[in-house]
Amino acid sequence: MGMSPTPPARRLRLGLPRRMFAQVLLMQVAIAAGVAVLATGLFLAPLSDQLDDQAMRRALSIAQTTAAQPQIAEDLVSTRATADGPVQREAERIRKATKAEYVVVMNRGGVRWSHPTPGEIGRIVSTDPGQALAGHEVMQIDDGTLGRSARGKVPLRDGDGKIVGAVSVGIAYDSVRARLLHAIPGLLAYAGGALAVGALAAWLISRRVQRQTRDLAFSDISALLAEREAMLHGIREGVVALDRGGRIRLLNDEAQRLLGIGDEAVGRSLDEALGEGRTTDVLAGRVTGTDLLTVRGQRVLVANRMPTDDGGAVATLRDRTELEQLGRELDSTRGLIDALRAQDHEHANRMHTLLGLLELEMYDDAVEFVGEVVGDHRATAEQVAEKIQDPLLAALLVGKATVAAERGVALHLSDRTRLPDRLVDPRGLVTIVGNLVDNALDAVAGTPHARVEVELRAEGRTSTLRVRDTGPGIPEEHRELIFTEGWSTKTPPAHRERGIGLSLVRRLAERQGGSATVDEAAGGGAEFTVVLPEALAEPELEPALSLPSAAQSTAEEESR
Repeated sequence: MGMSPTPPARRLRLGLPRRMFAQVLLMQVAIAAGVAVLATGLFLAPLSDQLDDQAMRRALSIAQTTAAQPQIAEDLVSTRATADGPVQREAERIRKATKAEYVVVMNRGGVRWSHPTPGEIGRIVSTDPGQALAGHEVMQIDDGTLGRSARGKVPLRDGDGKIVGAVSVGIAYDSVRARLLHAIPGLLAYAGGALAVGALAAWLISRRVQRQTRDLAFSDISALLAEREAMLHGIREGVVALDRGGRIRLLNDEAQRLLGIGDEAVGRSLDEALGEGRTTDVLAGRVTGTDLLTVRGQRVLVANRMPTDDGGAVATLRDRTELEQLGRELDSTRGLIDALRAQDHEHANRMHTLLGLLELEMYDDAVEFVGEVVGDHRATAEQVAEKIQDPLLAALLVGKATVAAERGVALHLSDRTRLPDRLVDPRGLVTIVGNLVDNALDAVAGTPHARVEVELRAEGRTSTLRVRDTGPGIPEEHRELIFTEGWSTKTPPAHRERGIGLSLVRRLAERQGGSATVDEAAGGGAEFTVVLPEALAEPELEPALSLPSAAQSTAEEESR
């Protein structure tokens, strides 16, 4: 009966822990341990060479001191190499005093006159003394009869300076190694202390990282960052993140589009990136509130700002340009409906009057009445068309006159009004005139003898617009504030916010290099003045071909 194969043992897989706290702590401890080991190794490597060098210099110094004694040179020349000779006694005294391994005095033939081991006296040295006998001082680490030692060799000279032998001093290399080994525990203690301090610092840093990251794993943070990038650049709201210093630290794609700036704005302050204005004040928090309206370029934006825990803030932007355009179109439509309703009401009254005249058989009066009604309407339209030759602007004022009449307001066109059909931006001027006339009608509504006067004049390429009303006027301290986005003294309608019209008027004027101001009218009320330096195109020249034709016709008449 066969046996089933034994399943292979599961291999133990080692890896980093998942929690960020443990990962950071482990990495910090590993770094601290690595640095400690590296620092210890870097310190010990030159220490051994330094101790060897010190030992060789010490041996050489002892040898120089021994050779400097003239009695040793005399005894070397005058006595024999014996264990109880004067050279041996002096050499041993020096060896014991300096704790050297050996002090060997030799003649020029390399025969020892002294040695720690008396049996070696009279024998030739084990290492070559040639350089010392040639007058050179030598430092080295070498092996001899007493083992490995740090050596110093110097020539031995008599009173006349003649080399009669050499002195070799050795310090056992084991003593150098012992000093090194003796220093290692202290070094390891310092390294261990540094490692302990590093581990403690790593633990504190890891705890701080744990609190700030809410104990998320690195993979979780990476996934959150990826999701954040996708969300920020995918939503249709502009997002602007600011640090505690008011500098931009994040812009998504929609915010760049709405504000008209790019990635180069990141790291700069709002004043540097956007310039001065209400948009900058709203994003910087200098204007407080919710759903704050601001105009950036040709866009109407709604901004909200939320502070963050680190002292910064996150602002969101929504594009309400299309909504404002729809609101203005709705206002225009309502104005048109009001005008049609007024005309219908007026037409019904006239028809009733005409019907009464016919029933009373007052036919001549009926004919005269119809003529007056048609003539008045035609006169109003012709008067506007004669002074304002642009069809869009003329149609706007005719419609506004009808609405004004229905609201009990007298809308007049100044006698000084003259505007040719050479407008560069007729739609922009229609927006300016429409907003100012609407504001004037609202200001004089319900007042006695309500009157609004419109004056449009052209001088060269410059167009000047003045709209005067007999309303309560605007206080001097509010004459600049009324051109700010979102500022209004009226209750906003249901379909949109107020406080945009006058701001757009000024922006349209400034876009053409002009200005929009308000002052007190001559008879009371307000007078708005808009100057547009480049509003009109250059006039076209008459064709030069007409002159020869006229001259030719005159010549023909004379010939006849």
